[in-house]
Amino acid sequence: MTSNANPEAPRRDGLYSVRGLTRVYGRGSNALRALNDVSLTVSSGERLGIVGESGSGKSTLIRLMAGLDRPNSGSILYTGREITHLAERQLGFLRASVQLVFQDPRSSLNPRMRVRDIITEPLRSRLVRRHLSRDLEHQARLAEVLEAVGLSIKLADRFPHEFSGGQRQRIAIARALAPQPDVLIADEPVSALDVSVRAQVLNLLADLVRSFGLTLIVVSHDLMVVRHLCDTVVVLRQGEVEERGRAAEVFGNPQAPYTRTLWESVPRFTGGPAQKA
Repeated sequence: MTSNANPEAPRRDGLYSVRGLTRVYGRGSNALRALNDVSLTVSSGERLGIVGESGSGKSTLIRLMAGLDRPNSGSILYTGREITHLAERQLGFLRASVQLVFQDPRSSLNPRMRVRDIITEPLRSRLVRRHLSRDLEHQARLAEVLEAVGLSIKLADRFPHEFSGGQRQRIAIARALAPQPDVLIADEPVSALDVSVRAQVLNLLADLVRSFGLTLIVVSHDLMVVRHLCDTVVVLRQGEVEERGRAAEVFGNPQAPYTRTLWESVPRFTGGPAQKA
């Protein structure tokens, strides 16, 4: 593992502390080691990108950090609290504070629910509700987050199929913002979208992170997405940390041969006129 981190960079309050995570799926000859002794930290307000090829362990790592899976060994501390072995009923504080935006809004949004119910659903969760501010009024929050992602409250009674792909992802982002999280985890947030609308959704994410003061964790195989959104980066290869540091330094002067190979394979031009997302 190589580090390009600047030792003189200002330190921010620690949020996540991940130590020695190992996750193995299956047993015996069929066992798959998705992560092997992975350690990292995430500071409050940081914008961290996690990159690597398919099968490098990116999605496994964020599932563990979000409390959606459990490691075979290692520990995860969130705001100083160990979450690795907590029961689901004890994870309400994490569900309220850490929200995810998934790759494909067509599968992450319930097609039978209206937009207003999709967005306010996290606010009605018994697990999450007691960790939210008591004055978080559902309809007012609905209007606020829809406006934040550039959609009108007049659209709240529509169903997901009535929107474009870019609009559906905006709805997914609005749902993630609804419970006033501290951390937004985006798993390949634009890979399912047309090239012509990706830049608009990426710019929206960047604006929202700044305006809401969020910590952002982005998983992507697309290094240009991470370069656009993130100030730090972790490079995973076959379940292990290959390189980490400031994004500009890692991409500008990669130390690991694997990182150089990834960066050299990135297409430098995209085509197509910009369209409404």
